[in-house]
Amino acid sequence: MTEREYWEKVEHFFQTHFDMEPHPPVENMLFLIGVQEVGSGKQEYSKDDKVNLLHVAVCRLLQPYGYYRFAGFDADGWPRYEELESVPQLKPNEQTLLMKKAIIQYFMDEGLLNEQ
Repeated sequence: MTEREYWEKVEHFFQTHFDMEPHPPVENMLFLIGVQEVGSGKQEYSKDDKVNLLHVAVCRLLQPYGYYRFAGFDADGWPRYEELESVPQLKPNEQTLLMKKAIIQYFMDEGLLNEQ
């Protein structure tokens, strides 16, 4: 499968499991990955919690690339990550490409692409 085909499967997953529009924004995917990683489920989140969920998702997604390492859970049960290496300065389109690749890898690691 090509990277494009994998990405289409990821988009399809979000469309079918979360009733999202075609080609959902990467930020929405990151939010839901953060919710999954925290294990908090569907609920109301404060603005700070939403930012923290995005941060958890980015750290988890960039962990296989050597940028972060899982460092345990804080007192509230949220995952903590230690930065191992600074993410290089990227242009917005390069950031999006990196996140898409990382999301595909996450779905492969979690066995989520096999469900379709």
